Amino acid sequence: MKRPYELGFIIPSSVLEQDTKRVIEMVKGWVEDLGGEVTNVDYWGRRRLAYPIEDYREGYYVFLLMDFPTEQIKELERRIKLNDQIIRHLVVRQDEK
Repeated sequence: MKRPYELGFIIPSSVLEQDTKRVIEMVKGWVEDLGGEVTNVDYWGRRRLAYPIEDYREGYYVFLLMDFPTEQIKELERRIKLNDQIIRHLVVRQDEK
């Protein structure tokens, strides 16, 4: 059963801005590979972090709205954690309408 989720993640500032599109497409590919569907991409761009993460003070903020199977959340998070081009992420289940 697919449910609405929001995935927020931060790409480190060491990644060039034009390469952030490639990272976003990679994450969208993972969502689709695991049976989900991305409904909206909200790219906030480069922002200052609230606190340093791994010596980074800035990062590129990205939020994906998606319909995603609940049983695949752990696998998506595993893939994100193994990727060194994402320094923080958070998956939140949205209220169903």
